[in-house]
Amino acid sequence: MSKQIPLARRTLLSAAAASALVPHKLAAQTDAVDAAIVLAVDSSSSVDMDEFYLQMEGYAAALRHPSLAEAIGSGRLGAVALHFFEFANAKTHLVNLDWRRLATRDDLEAFAKELEGAPRLVVGGTTAIGDAIDFAHDALDACPFAASRRVIDVSGDGASNAGRDVRDARADALVAGIAINGLPILNEEPDLEAFYRAFVIGGPGAFCIPARDYRDFREAIRDKLVREIKLVS
Repeated sequence: MSKQIPLARRTLLSAAAASALVPHKLAAQTDAVDAAIVLAVDSSSSVDMDEFYLQMEGYAAALRHPSLAEAIGSGRLGAVALHFFEFANAKTHLVNLDWRRLATRDDLEAFAKELEGAPRLVVGGTTAIGDAIDFAHDALDACPFAASRRVIDVSGDGASNAGRDVRDARADALVAGIAINGLPILNEEPDLEAFYRAFVIGGPGAFCIPARDYRDFREAIRDKLVREIKLVS
């Protein structure tokens, strides 16, 4: 069942204060993870049904790949937390899979199966990346697992064309100590990687890995997840 997370307007001061609480939370939390990663997936009008399910298949294949289990196992705690949602318009965000703590191959397989069977929840609309970053920021603030690294992972095939300015949303996330990484899919907009590098990604260790098209997505998302996880090893 999808779940809405209300967007809270944050000031830079409140974001910084929330970030400062993370070390204390780590000490008190028993189910800690090396990284909490929000997977924000474009489901706007530019993404047809075949392309959307190619993304889902790509995530499932990445979760099953031995390199991902190896990367998780190499971390200090040997666990990560993932949260998966779709975005399109400024107020259109629906959660496919809420926070899960993944530590074993069985955990990864279970998450992959759920992704493969998950229906598309958002069909069509504009591409509001700034609002998607805000929604992911709120999801990280609500994460039940303490994490030494918090990451927003944005993938999509179009530049932001609606909603909040991406730069403002990114600035709020960076003040809170959140890294934003990008996976632009270049089949619709060949210059999309430049947009992601200039306006979307940022924070500690931030990076961008492009995919030429949706069929190239599987390898790109696997490399991206492994790199994100290994940053905390």
